Amino acid sequence: MSEDQMMFVPSQPLPPARTGILTAFDPGTRTLEAGFRIAPPFKALPVDIVFEKDTAVQLRDGTTIHVDVFRPAGTDPVPVIVAWSPYGKAQGTSVSVMGVFGLVGLSNDTVSGLEKFEAPDPAYWCARGYAICNVDIRGVVDSEGDSVLWDRQEGRDCYDVIEWLAAQEWCSGKVGMSGTSYLAVSQWFTAAEQPPHLVAINPWEGVSDVYRDLVMRGGMPDTGFAQQLQDGSFFGRNRKEDILSEAERYPLMTELWENKIPEFEKITVPAYIVASYSNTLHTAGTFRAWRRIASDEKWLRIHNSQEWPDYYDETNVEDLRRFFDHYLLGVDNGWETTPRVRYSVLDLQGGDEVNVPADSFPPADVTSTTFYLDARTRTLGTSAPEAEAEASYAVDANPNAVSFLTRFDEETVLVGYPKAHLFVEARGADDMDLFVLVQKLDRFGTPLQAFTVPNQSAMAHDLTDHGATILRYKGSDGRLRISLRNLDETLTTDDVPAHTFDRVEKVASGEIVDIEIDLFPVGLAFHPGEQLRFVISSRNLLGTLMPGIREYIGANAGTHVIHTGGRYPSSIQLPVRTK
Repeated sequence: MSEDQMMFVPSQPLPPARTGILTAFDPGTRTLEAGFRIAPPFKALPVDIVFEKDTAVQLRDGTTIHVDVFRPAGTDPVPVIVAWSPYGKAQGTSVSVMGVFGLVGLSNDTVSGLEKFEAPDPAYWCARGYAICNVDIRGVVDSEGDSVLWDRQEGRDCYDVIEWLAAQEWCSGKVGMSGTSYLAVSQWFTAAEQPPHLVAINPWEGVSDVYRDLVMRGGMPDTGFAQQLQDGSFFGRNRKEDILSEAERYPLMTELWENKIPEFEKITVPAYIVASYSNTLHTAGTFRAWRRIASDEKWLRIHNSQEWPDYYDETNVEDLRRFFDHYLLGVDNGWETTPRVRYSVLDLQGGDEVNVPADSFPPADVTSTTFYLDARTRTLGTSAPEAEAEASYAVDANPNAVSFLTRFDEETVLVGYPKAHLFVEARGADDMDLFVLVQKLDRFGTPLQAFTVPNQSAMAHDLTDHGATILRYKGSDGRLRISLRNLDETLTTDDVPAHTFDRVEKVASGEIVDIEIDLFPVGLAFHPGEQLRFVISSRNLLGTLMPGIREYIGANAGTHVIHTGGRYPSSIQLPVRTK
């Protein structure tokens, strides 16, 4: 049983930086009148809101947790949108959350401060006929029990809360979910439990496989962000799951990790999913869930920025309201005619295309095109080289990378999933941690990058020169520890390889192995004369996904050799839009 593999450490009380104005336990119902402002930096309320604070809800195993409900004043029943995460339900006014808004360049008056971090704002939604339920999940702040991290247990718990909400006299019986990051992930697990009154979900960028996305991407124990998540949240009175110790003890796929993958085939509710190409934590998981959930009514929008500015953007909030109005209020507003996919094409020099309509992702007008590596010329070409050659680097040398270039003579747009297929050899070692990257270069050969957030200050430059990848996009990357190269035949597609991560196959001296590496999906425009650079390295080419977390160093020794041509047609498959 996966429960037997779970490990726990003591929780800590909520620290001052994570404490909001309304954090103190104070059960009861009060009315916040129109014009009420929780604190000077925040938005005033446009309508009277009934605030039910610290209401106890009992879960099926007898555990009591606490929720805050914000609902429009009045007697008409309303639907409710649930925000589910381990971040305290009253943290919207905390120093920590205000700091995150500052980091990305959002003004704190964008919101009312009554919202959970990464969640819908009651000021907006209550004015439009919705209630918002902010939950302190199992083990967090004043809620009982031990907290778990992205687990099917959360789905069962949220099921119980949804059904409790639907039974309240003020509720219409229709429940939705919304939010980014952790609040998106919890929606996969909850929808898979199929609570009868869950009507629609809105996962806005989130992991969908804890092993592959969070703790062991590519089979490498890159746990810097997992440590930040474990140490910097799940504050409470009891215990919290020790994901770091679990990753160390169970480095291969086990029932523990399988229990942290939602049952996609059981997700059947309407879903409005939002993704980006640039979030190195969430991108793979969001697209994976989009591909695999069973919902007949599912929409995907791929934006060109970062999830927090995108989530609170007025136009996007209105777009989300059309979705919820259709499903939770029953409004005949034509939402069903919304293109099933709206994607972006990044230019990295301004002029991004956004909201490009399509019926699928990749769009139907995309052709997977193979570009072959040639180690003799260090180029990429659509014809396989006949002559065998090799490119190599010593892992402790400078450079510890090799790259390959192609120049586009005509306008070229990539939209879809890149995939590397390489023939590699480890000399002086029995394993390799390989990192790969697709970069766009201008016509002079300069690598192009773009901030994903409004904050483009000197400090933002410092933070993102190496690392903080969610704030600045530098290209599509992938990684693989080659001893974990075994492909999962049931999950692998022509475009997206998936590995089982359930066995270790070291390489023998002189052995050349055939590997496939998935890279993050792309939407990238190349103008005539611009170039694509494909980099293979022993080092983490992009650095950390957030500022201030520990960077993973590849476990490498000896020399890495990339074989090309002849019997070793190493290549990268690129999704080329044909029109």
